[in-house]
Amino acid sequence: MPTRLIFDAHLDLAWNAVSFNRDLTLPVDDLRRREEGMDDHKARKKLTTSLPELRRGGVALCVATLLARGGPEQKFQSGYKRTDLDFATQSIAYAAAHAQLAYYQLLEKQGHLRMIRTRRDLDAHYDAAVKNPTGVPLGIVLSMEGADPIVSPDQAAEWFGNGLRAIGPAHYGRSHYAYGTATNGPLSEGGVRLLKEMQRLGIALDVTHLSDDSMAQALDLFDGPVLASHHNCRALVPGDRQLTDEQIKRLVQRDAVIGAALDAWMLYPNWERGKTTPESSGVTLQTVADHVDRVCQLAGSTRHSAIGSDLDGGFGTEQTPLDLKTIADMQNIAPILSQRGYGEDDINAIFHGNWLRFFRRALPA
Repeated sequence: MPTRLIFDAHLDLAWNAVSFNRDLTLPVDDLRRREEGMDDHKARKKLTTSLPELRRGGVALCVATLLARGGPEQKFQSGYKRTDLDFATQSIAYAAAHAQLAYYQLLEKQGHLRMIRTRRDLDAHYDAAVKNPTGVPLGIVLSMEGADPIVSPDQAAEWFGNGLRAIGPAHYGRSHYAYGTATNGPLSEGGVRLLKEMQRLGIALDVTHLSDDSMAQALDLFDGPVLASHHNCRALVPGDRQLTDEQIKRLVQRDAVIGAALDAWMLYPNWERGKTTPESSGVTLQTVADHVDRVCQLAGSTRHSAIGSDLDGGFGTEQTPLDLKTIADMQNIAPILSQRGYGEDDINAIFHGNWLRFFRRALPA
């Protein structure tokens, strides 16, 4: 099977490397061997993603994140359990996000990555990848998942100068700017100001993880480019983490692109973490194609559906489709779509073309 070029719109590369102490320049098999005997996390020995595996799988471009939460409802009390995402203040989240930024910057200097800051960068990298899909460094568009590291809205300009090109105002819970997954409420006053500053700077809005109320308000207020980097369909898997059909239609009206996520709990109704397994659920890449197909059917075309795998988002094969062992197996989505009647141009649009079109519009010239 030929290797198709893939543009994956959501990978938490730096957070994964730092939090799990993983050298992402090594092959997946080597990293799995290194984690033999480690039991501090369910994903040990089961990771799916590293830079060599991305190259092997034809993932030449991705949206890579900065991820650190410092929301206003931190609870430090009896029974508190530390996470590697949550920090007591925005200032500490700011520092943690800079540590992740430094990791990307070093990998770029070492030749493993190429930071995509402009349309010219994007076109040059794409042209090189077409000639040699598995021989180019990984091109990354820098995004922030949860905006707490932006200590105040006027600091967004500093982050833009560091290469930040997309922001999701909230992650799980409440941020200083918006309500996220598992909560619901409006944007804060600071959130409204942040959106205005993003629009002024030319930073795209990622609605992923926004609560229903915050998302509706953000779409009313923000006139710039909008994406849903890693979202599935609520009609197929109920829950506020997924998009309703109405939200999908509204995003289509904004010419947004929606990336299908490969996290199995977003692909199977009533998934119980730590109990449900890929084997018991029967989740496969066919299930991923169901979500891709629903977005296409609602949109009336393949123009708005793509991939946002989240395949290094703190889980491994214990929480991926049954027939996915590494991120390179995303290539197997192509024959599934082909069997469902999708043509070559449609599949290429879903694999990379739609994100290319979006970022050619969203990135500065």
